Amino acid sequence: MRFERACAALVGLLLLPLGAAQAADIKVLSSTALRAVLDELGPQFEKATGNKLVFTIGPAAVMKAQIDQGAEFDVAIVTPPLLEALAASGKVDPGTKAVIARSALSVSVRAGAPKPDVNTADALKHTLLQAPSIGFNGQGASRAGIEAMFAKLGIADDLKPRIKLVKSSAPEALAKGEVALALSPMSEALAVPAVQLAGPVPADYQSYLVLSGAVSSASKNAEAAKALVRFLTAPSAAPVLKAKGMEPG
Repeated sequence: MRFERACAALVGLLLLPLGAAQAADIKVLSSTALRAVLDELGPQFEKATGNKLVFTIGPAAVMKAQIDQGAEFDVAIVTPPLLEALAASGKVDPGTKAVIARSALSVSVRAGAPKPDVNTADALKHTLLQAPSIGFNGQGASRAGIEAMFAKLGIADDLKPRIKLVKSSAPEALAKGEVALALSPMSEALAVPAVQLAGPVPADYQSYLVLSGAVSSASKNAEAAKALVRFLTAPSAAPVLKAKGMEPG
């Protein structure tokens, strides 16, 4: 109880500059990997501030493309290289950039299916070679790490006929029966009820999806947007991040 009261007090301090009279709609463009976190923390932020969050969720590259094409937003949550590009083009305020969280590359299968072993390099290699089909997001930021893992395991050519690049999150495609095995950030796998996590890939083959946030340079609700970034990076957010398969930034 003491810890919960301390967290509540901290959140109150973080959001102190905002009042009900300043309530606003905050448009958030975010990577899919943070969806489950935003689903839980978003309502808490709305209740604490009176502001309303309006989410657009998708692969980080797609979110950046929408911004480049003129989409209005208050907060962008994408990978650090994409955020740097947005800062360089004047789309976000570089002074508001903050690392929010990271999520490990993981393997998942449909709920009820035999859980494969991915705890060692040999086990992971065997699991991948035995899978009838393997899905991952073709536009996702984790694609480069996945393909590097295949190469390091020495099975990239063997897997080519079984790879399916999906447009949604890989666990969502897995739940629909589009693929037999999914590779994705752990947070995406834990967000789909019809999917079970086999586990993160071994450390020597691991790659992390890192997500950072920043406020639009053109935001009309800059103070509220800054408060959201502070809220997502506050110590009080850490338990939710961990529960959703992410680590604080």
